[in-house]
Amino acid sequence: MSRSIGLAASLVSVVLLAGCAPGQTAGTTSSGAPARTLTVFAAASLQTTFTGLRETFEASHPGVTVVISLAGSQTLASQLVEGASADVFASANETQMKVVTDAGLAAGEPTVFATNQLMIAVPPDNPAGIAAFGDLTRKGLALVVCAPAVPCGAATEKVEQATGVRLDPVSEEQSVTAVLSKVRTGEADAGLVYRTDVIAAGGSVKGIAFPESDQALNRNPIVLLKGAPQAGLGRAWIDLVLSAQGQKVFTDAGFQGAP
Repeated sequence: MSRSIGLAASLVSVVLLAGCAPGQTAGTTSSGAPARTLTVFAAASLQTTFTGLRETFEASHPGVTVVISLAGSQTLASQLVEGASADVFASANETQMKVVTDAGLAAGEPTVFATNQLMIAVPPDNPAGIAAFGDLTRKGLALVVCAPAVPCGAATEKVEQATGVRLDPVSEEQSVTAVLSKVRTGEADAGLVYRTDVIAAGGSVKGIAFPESDQALNRNPIVLLKGAPQAGLGRAWIDLVLSAQGQKVFTDAGFQGAP
């Protein structure tokens, strides 16, 4: 009986330590640094930039894994209000950040780190011949936009209000990446996305700038969350985003830098 108990205990030990490199114990990395996870909630439009910054951050913080949860800002804000745990929140606009700050979830004042601007995305051959914002009102055009609650949708509504042009989209999506996907796959003739999304898409879509988008610049704020499990790492991540190195990542991706 005692031999069976001993064998079972040995098997449990093997399971707990499985995956550890030689000389590595549970809770540490192969370098001996403690294993820690930084959780960042970020707007879908930040996917390319934050992924690049993750590599930089992890390289300078041994043992740290950065987990970036990407979605529409309104979705992330709702999750945080409902009790989701994260260290940092980066929104695509100040409206959704206000949802988080009004709920008392921010550990300090948010900081705007970049601005973004709408652009018309069309398939590479632009079969509908879109050349200007007014062309999006053509009868029979398959136009997709973001839902009004989504930052890119709120920006679209601002442009409509400023110009008096009323759009009639065939669908309203819950994230800017969903809009871009429908244009990329040919399900839509055109979509309103951010300039940064067009750049990140490479040759899979064509971007058309329009001056009316100046009426709806989106300001991207970031904040450390109250009760962050890794508050120190969260502050370090925000410092990286605001640093000259971080700002170059954003401008290279098509953002305008922090105001």
